Amino acid sequence: MSGSAQAAGASPAEQRNVQVWLTPDIAGATAFADSVSTPGGAGFHHYLSPNAYTARFGPSAAHAKAVSDWLSSVGMTQVRVSGGRDYVSAIGDPAKAQVPASLAPDVLGVTGIGEDGTPGAARAATSNQAAPACSQYWGQHVQSYQPAYQGLTKGSLPICGYSAAQLRAAYGATSANTGKGVTVALTEDSTPTAMFATLTDYAKANHLPAPRRDQFREVQGGAVCTSTGSTAATDRHAAAASAGSATSGPPVDDEAEMDSEAVYALAPDADQLMIVGGGCDQGLLDAALTVLTGDGNHPSATIESNSWQIPVGTEPAAVMHAIDLRAAAEGVGAYFASGDTPGLTMPASDPYATAVGGTTLGIGAHNKRVLETGWSSAQASLDNGTWTDSGISSAGGGTSPDYAQPAYQKGVVPASMSQIRVGDRTVTGRAVPDISADGDPDTGMLVGYIQQGTDAKPGPYQAEPNAGTSLATPLVAALVADAQQGRTTAFGFINPLLYRLSGTGAVRDVLPPAAATAQQDRDSYTPASDGLSPSVDVFGVTAPGAGQQVIAKGYDTLTGVGTPNGGAFIAGLRKAAGR
Repeated sequence: MSGSAQAAGASPAEQRNVQVWLTPDIAGATAFADSVSTPGGAGFHHYLSPNAYTARFGPSAAHAKAVSDWLSSVGMTQVRVSGGRDYVSAIGDPAKAQVPASLAPDVLGVTGIGEDGTPGAARAATSNQAAPACSQYWGQHVQSYQPAYQGLTKGSLPICGYSAAQLRAAYGATSANTGKGVTVALTEDSTPTAMFATLTDYAKANHLPAPRRDQFREVQGGAVCTSTGSTAATDRHAAAASAGSATSGPPVDDEAEMDSEAVYALAPDADQLMIVGGGCDQGLLDAALTVLTGDGNHPSATIESNSWQIPVGTEPAAVMHAIDLRAAAEGVGAYFASGDTPGLTMPASDPYATAVGGTTLGIGAHNKRVLETGWSSAQASLDNGTWTDSGISSAGGGTSPDYAQPAYQKGVVPASMSQIRVGDRTVTGRAVPDISADGDPDTGMLVGYIQQGTDAKPGPYQAEPNAGTSLATPLVAALVADAQQGRTTAFGFINPLLYRLSGTGAVRDVLPPAAATAQQDRDSYTPASDGLSPSVDVFGVTAPGAGQQVIAKGYDTLTGVGTPNGGAFIAGLRKAAGR
């Protein structure tokens, strides 16, 4: 970035925390990341420590000093080089963050200059209304409706929120695989109220062992943001706001609670490290990086679950790419939500991220899978006897025009999904997502939370359903923790292993609903309630051209190679990596 890193619409006198990200040895780091992540090679799983990565591939101390001196010279204050020399931060007028040509080769990009100061602008609308009728398990309540919508006249009521027992049964979590000895990091943009007490209450409500006090740790690891706006946060609860879902959004932002509880449900013995960012994009990027710098000798965790996404073009892609390369080189699996709207987001579309898509998952009365398809639903509401279409509710995905197809996707992703037109040429790009789990709000998880009362003390434990790829991501991370249990070496960047499992019993191939599928397993119907019109979500419907997304046999751009198949997934990962 040179001569263009200035805030759009920012006052010259405005003071913000700016991070100038330094250019590492991208070519060398890429070759090393490929070497440690590719099964069968001499370098497979021979990771670097954070300090060793900085010494081998990081920017030089001289380059960091040059950038620091420049920031000081233009009047910025509190100039600081990060522990791994990934960036130089400073406080000041963002309009001054115009990188001079002499330093341009040393700079990947600048963050913190474009935050809009409107946190959570597109999150789900808060609602104090009573939730519409819903079901404890799929198919418990079925309702007929007229007139027909897309040929259907009968639908199951949405799920009130799955319990830990239901999710454990669906994903084959057993008492033998609990994530013991593995640390899962959770990056968040806001601090939850009384998280450990909430997790304890969640365990009790779901008949799980109580968490140990030393099992959960929460730290402020992200940048302290002088502006609270976050484009990353705006997509996070888009799923819960979808028309026709069982909830119009929980009364609080329960993102952190959902991440922690989803991991605990499937990996109850795993340690959790919650890194809270500063409420903005750069805070979340810094939180992800905090896990990787660790104590210098080791990263803080070997699995990092990031239930957020940033719109493509909002922040420098090179910055996110450098973070993902560091993660792969250090043996940290970086899992990112693919997004809760059709199309691509960052960092999920980076080739060194593991992108997690979403499914619609029906768990029946006896905790068996009744249905599963890619989360992409046609939505409509019934007004004055006529159905009004309200678009597609969907997980993110598609094919990147910016990154070439990585080696691990060759032979797995069909040309119909990997090849796209960019201008007047056809390119073969990186397809998203890589794997998937339950994300549809109609089949979400019952999430517990504690609100801070008016007396500033924590209130009672409550629960509401929530979902999105923000749920799918920690579910996958937890299953990988189960698979990593007892291993002396972390799986690290898992995609080269994951694509070897495509077409095997380790993953369930997620398909569109069949024509013979019962009507009540093809849609979800929400009755009228508290002034809201009746609504319907028809499953497995993709709009032509919407993010190039389809649901198909084998790999597809809504669910990747499929969804984890319980114990077979755990065994398959271990075998692919070498036990």
